[in-house]
Amino acid sequence: MTEARTMGRELQDEVLSTVRKSQNAVVEAIQAWTSKVQSITPELTMPFADKMPKPHQLVAEAYDFAERMLASQRKFAEDILKATAPLTGARNDAPAKSNGAVAK
Repeated sequence: MTEARTMGRELQDEVLSTVRKSQNAVVEAIQAWTSKVQSITPELTMPFADKMPKPHQLVAEAYDFAERMLASQRKFAEDILKATAPLTGARNDAPAKSNGAVAK
């Protein structure tokens, strides 16, 4: 079972590495595009721009919420497994440890 977990972890690491490389390529392309567009467009000001949340704030808040939601769903799934363990004959093991966030 440990070997299967190790293989699964290695596959996950490889997928994440590939995704990161793809993401980096997209970011670099967008940076190049932004630089070109910025050099040929006039400076624009948006009304009420100072009243709106900054894009980095929106991203941070969205990911904070998603993290809390995922942690909540994980706890829910673990609670379901625990509740149904007597019917399935499963051992009542502690949940697997992870480096992820915990439900808040």
